[in-house]
Parts: sequence; structure tokens; C-alpha cells
Amino acid sequence: MELRSDITCPQCAHRATEVMPTNACQWFYDCKGCGAVLKPKAGDCCVFCSYGTVPCPPVQTGGACCG
Repeated sequence: MELRSDITCPQCAHRATEVMPTNACQWFYDCKGCGAVLKPKAGDCCVFCSYGTVPCPPVQTGGACCG
């Protein structure tokens, strides 16, 4: 299981590598480039599934998103 994901801000294109929590979904993320608060896209449970290079741990293991 991969626990690191690169999040790319849709507003400023800033990219940051973050460690995903294994016991909860992350519903909000503060962009370190422009300060925008990212929220999951419709149908996604977390910011990693929406903006990351790697989906959240529950999705990686074949389960449902934890949302």
C-alpha cells in the first residue's frame, strides 16, 4: 500500500507530497501554494481521490471510499 500521494491544486497547480492517513479520509486540504481549501470532487470521498496521484488506502485495498 502506498501512503504518499502528490496533491496538485486545481487553482494554482502547486504540487505537494503528503502522507495519507490510514484510519480516516481527509475531506479538506489547505494548498501550500495559494491557500485554497480543497474539498473532494462530487463522487469522491477525500482530497487524495480527487487531487492526488494515489487514491486513499481504502480504495487501494479494493474497498469503498470511507466517505
